[in-house]
Amino acid sequence: MCERRDRPGERHGGWDMSLLDRHIGFVHALREAGLPVSLAEGLDAARALQVIDLSERDSLRAAYASTLVKRPSHRPGFDVLFDLWFPASTSGLYDPRQEGGSHAPDLDLEAAPLPELRDRLARLLLGAEGMNEFARAMVERFGRQPAGPGRQNWFSYSVMRALSPETLMARLLAEVLAGQERGGLAEKVARQRINENTRRFEEAVSTDVRRRIAEDSGIERIARSAVRPPLEQLDFLRITKADLARLRREVHPLARRLAARLTVKHRLGHRGRLDFRRTVRASLSSGGVPLNTFNKPRRPHKPELVVLCDTSDSVASFAHFTLLLTYALREQFTKVRAFGFVDTVDEITRFFVPGADVVEAMTRLTQEADMVRFGRTNYGHALEEFAERYGDAIGPKTSLLILGDARSNYQPPALETLRRLSAGARHAYWLNPEPTAQWDTGDSLATAYGGIVPMHECRNVAQLAAFIEELA
Repeated sequence: MCERRDRPGERHGGWDMSLLDRHIGFVHALREAGLPVSLAEGLDAARALQVIDLSERDSLRAAYASTLVKRPSHRPGFDVLFDLWFPASTSGLYDPRQEGGSHAPDLDLEAAPLPELRDRLARLLLGAEGMNEFARAMVERFGRQPAGPGRQNWFSYSVMRALSPETLMARLLAEVLAGQERGGLAEKVARQRINENTRRFEEAVSTDVRRRIAEDSGIERIARSAVRPPLEQLDFLRITKADLARLRREVHPLARRLAARLTVKHRLGHRGRLDFRRTVRASLSSGGVPLNTFNKPRRPHKPELVVLCDTSDSVASFAHFTLLLTYALREQFTKVRAFGFVDTVDEITRFFVPGADVVEAMTRLTQEADMVRFGRTNYGHALEEFAERYGDAIGPKTSLLILGDARSNYQPPALETLRRLSAGARHAYWLNPEPTAQWDTGDSLATAYGGIVPMHECRNVAQLAAFIEELA
């Protein structure tokens, strides 16, 4: 390892740390990134290191992954942090010309003209060996930008802009197909291979850029920004359209568990009426003393659900998630009525009929539903209108689920209306996508509403799962 002393306050930021320090820092970084790593699993990983060849980096990665990674969705973040804590090379100790012929020995990567470098990249995209070494050399040449006396910044975009691998596609296809008919299976396979190798090169460049920034600023600092939280811990208010597509797979099992929890709670809350005849008959064997009592079998409870969700722009991402949840719940309950509101209320159950495409349903909802009058969220007016128009939707068999941030633009809250609605339901719950620390700030009425309907912070899938477990 190259010599570099830690900056003040950086416990593991230096490159002269021991293997034990690296192990402890790596496990801590995984936990900071949201990966669930227990103390026992950390010890398992340490034991695995005793039976592998530590000089083989791939074996080291596999040992850590097999003991610390539980879900496929956690693997990308694990790989990013592994490359930071156990880099393939360190600056000052790496010479790309000493890689044993992994790229052309007569090509000086530090001085070669750009066309020759693009030729080398083209061969790599076709499957030649040495991509990681080439990527490190290109970061050294094109990724560095001065940032003041004795300081420098590293960027991957400048490397990609200089080499422009995406512009090599036509040339590579012509070389691979060599006169074959275009548009067929051969071209499809070739495109797929070239695109995959292009992504590999981009990732190799990004990995080396992160490594160099970590050398300059400390591993912990870059680790905090380099790894995106796992899907189950992504904040609903900041998720992207791509995240929503992945969330669909997470929502359906949670909807099944929510339906099961509400049913179990109903079943355990009431044991049924006393069966007097069976109890007296059984007491005859004990001299008329009713040692055992019997209850009449209860009718199976068919859970019913009313969902009232805020669909305003201020919680647009959360609204998309709640609609996904509503769609999933529609398949789990015998009767579900869903209502959306901004400053007026409209029933949106019709958009989530069984078998409907969820994306199409959301598109229709935004175009056809009548939920906006002035475009500013008004919980009080929405609650009063809901009670007036749809109050009969809530009954003694109904669970009421409210989804929203409880921010009403300083309008009257209609607390008594909410109290009547929740009193008429069997259960009532409120899921709020904002952190608890932000409740009651500005126009938030979280405590006022939470005093009537139990309010739970629900910023991600993990918190939704925890809420469902609490219902048991």
